[in-house]
Amino acid sequence: MKKIALFLSALFLAFAVSTAVADVKLPALIGNNMVLQRDMSNTLWGWADAGEDIRVTFNGQTKAAKADDAGKWSLKLDPIPVGGPFEMTITGKNTIRLSNILVGDVWVCSGQSNMQWSVRGSADPDNEIANANYPKIRLITVPNVSSSTPKEDFNGNWVECSPATIANFSAVAYSFGRKIHQEKDIPIGLIHSSWGGSSCETWINPDVVTQYRDYDEIMRRKAAAEVEKPQGGDNQHAGYLYNGMIVPIKNYGIKGAIWYQGETNAGRAYQYRTLFPLMIQNWREEWGQGDFPFYFVQLANFMAVKEQPSESAWAELREAQSMTAQSLRNTGEAVIIDIGEADDIHPRNKQDVGLRLALLALARDYRSPGDRFVAPEGPRFQSMRIEGNKAIISYRLLFSANDLKTKDGGPVKGFAIAGADRKFHWADARIVANRVEVSSPNVPHPVAVRYAWADNPVCNLYNSADLPAAPFRTDMFPGVTINNK
Repeated sequence: MKKIALFLSALFLAFAVSTAVADVKLPALIGNNMVLQRDMSNTLWGWADAGEDIRVTFNGQTKAAKADDAGKWSLKLDPIPVGGPFEMTITGKNTIRLSNILVGDVWVCSGQSNMQWSVRGSADPDNEIANANYPKIRLITVPNVSSSTPKEDFNGNWVECSPATIANFSAVAYSFGRKIHQEKDIPIGLIHSSWGGSSCETWINPDVVTQYRDYDEIMRRKAAAEVEKPQGGDNQHAGYLYNGMIVPIKNYGIKGAIWYQGETNAGRAYQYRTLFPLMIQNWREEWGQGDFPFYFVQLANFMAVKEQPSESAWAELREAQSMTAQSLRNTGEAVIIDIGEADDIHPRNKQDVGLRLALLALARDYRSPGDRFVAPEGPRFQSMRIEGNKAIISYRLLFSANDLKTKDGGPVKGFAIAGADRKFHWADARIVANRVEVSSPNVPHPVAVRYAWADNPVCNLYNSADLPAAPFRTDMFPGVTINNK
């Protein structure tokens, strides 16, 4: 009897395994509570037996596919507008029924620790969590996975935004999505895929980053670091987070992406000028949706305030970020030079970070005729001219809200000026007809001006929408990171 029981048990197990293999399987992104990108031919995909016929029914349309020799299948849905909740049925040798599906806008939210930072760990957490009742905002987090080979899927699931689900979710992503949802009343899906301390190069397709001019130096630096910290490096290896955390989501239809990273690359700011645009272009190519919106956060003010003008790797990284916004279409930079913390690389005010990212999206991607205009960003340097011992700084004044002012109503702070000797001195600065006149008794013949050029600058220039002016420099003097790779 014992042998018979063992035989039957083994037979049942074999049957169960064979049945499981035959079942249609879906990736984590395609499930209950998901948000599909509106007005797009969304791709659905999964796995089944080789040659298995798959049929998907959704919102009045039925689409069919056949699994290939490797058991993979995919199909495209016809575009549909905002709506839901809907149900979806996927049928092969088994049937999967999905429910509570919305159609709206989906945003990828990525970067390092300041994007990963949770609502629970940010400012006013009790109030933020208690009031997170937004059932039309849906959340999904990609776990930290570093891989030398591309991963097809991850462990996770979509959930409705609620006090029970928001505490450990990205605070920046939540604040961004909440603002857009509140303003436009459309469903928002947030795909959070970030890893604290990660470098930019680890988020790029290995096939692309290995062709990057400084790739060998990047890998030598990583190898040297691993000798001192052999358990680390998983979030530094070029291409590994792309394999583990971007590949599993890049087939999913999205509206755009938001990004908060740069601290780890600050010591290689000149390199970032090329590396960061390379990453953005790579993502756009991988998604195959053209130049989708890509908005990112400039590094916050951090570390000790310097008494005198000085060089700064963090200022150079901010410059590299601004150069990216100027060189790549459909990108934007949220300046947060005023909401950092001197002694904490993780400032707790994530609400304003998300808000400033959302202002960019609302102005560029969501504005309809007749909408009240809201300035998306603060003043940005346009040009300099020299008049005697003064430098006259002009700003891009595209919007009425870009009228210049100081935040505290006092004298303008944060400008430095230099002559041909390249020695910078703190400058006297004043707003005249929406320009800034900059001078110093120590610089009778100025050649260069810098604003907010420091790790943690003391600066107060804003527009009438209370958004800070972006840091800049007019010179091209070699920086402290110019030879760092």
